Amino acid sequence: MSATLDGYTSFKHFLISSPAEYVAHVEINRPEKLNAFFEDMWLEMGQVFAKLSHDPNVRAVVFSGAGDRAFSSGLDVQAASQGGVLSPAGTSDGSRFATRARRHIYEFQDSISAIEKCEKPVIVVLHGISIGLAIDMSCCADIRICSKDTRFSVKEVDIGLAADIGTLSRLPKIIGNHSWVKEVCLSARFFDADEALSVGFVSRVLENKVKAIEAATTLAVLIASKSPVAVQGTKEILNHSRENSVADSLRYTAVWNSAMLQSSDLSAAMLSGIKKTKPRFEKL
Repeated sequence: MSATLDGYTSFKHFLISSPAEYVAHVEINRPEKLNAFFEDMWLEMGQVFAKLSHDPNVRAVVFSGAGDRAFSSGLDVQAASQGGVLSPAGTSDGSRFATRARRHIYEFQDSISAIEKCEKPVIVVLHGISIGLAIDMSCCADIRICSKDTRFSVKEVDIGLAADIGTLSRLPKIIGNHSWVKEVCLSARFFDADEALSVGFVSRVLENKVKAIEAATTLAVLIASKSPVAVQGTKEILNHSRENSVADSLRYTAVWNSAMLQSSDLSAAMLSGIKKTKPRFEKL
């Protein structure tokens, strides 16, 4: 049974609960529209993950979509087509339109990147329709789990654009097979859970959404039981190593740990191993 998490009831488009101590569960809450996103939603999502990042009562996050049919069907194309910042109306000057569009795309990118920048590990649970923006968001998560019924697609070329919110930047670094990455991105074809597992996009496939959320929650509870200093440092260093050379990452790790090894968590964890007891770590 999930409990409420203090300080998150004001969000309109996301349900945030706590299924276990130090674990948050974030649900996209627009199931009647297959959890399709419009501008207010992605801006709010950025705020949710920024808040979770600094919340000492949260050490791991499960991220899923409400309803049975979709994690997310991506961008609400109908809402996006009804004017807004990307509409060329209002100016005939190409440079001014481009400047406005670029700022808008940066804002959108920052909202989605908040998942990746969250200091706490994020486990995403994909199910049903998971296309377009769903891939952008899941690429930002630390761990991806899905149900057998998941249908994935990098859908953007089908609506006349190159994906610009993160998939084309992150997916090639997640999947080592660039031929496969280019195939799915250029064709927008669907691929299923088994194919996602075979190329390494997801780490586990469960029978259905309920079992996938159970598995994600169990993993989140395990992660949350560890030292938050160690867990958050591990995420930070792994993300740094993805973008930098081995030599640079080793140097960064040395600097990071020269500060973070001063934590009392180190002795608490070591003593618990010797005494065969379960350690308790202070909030971070």
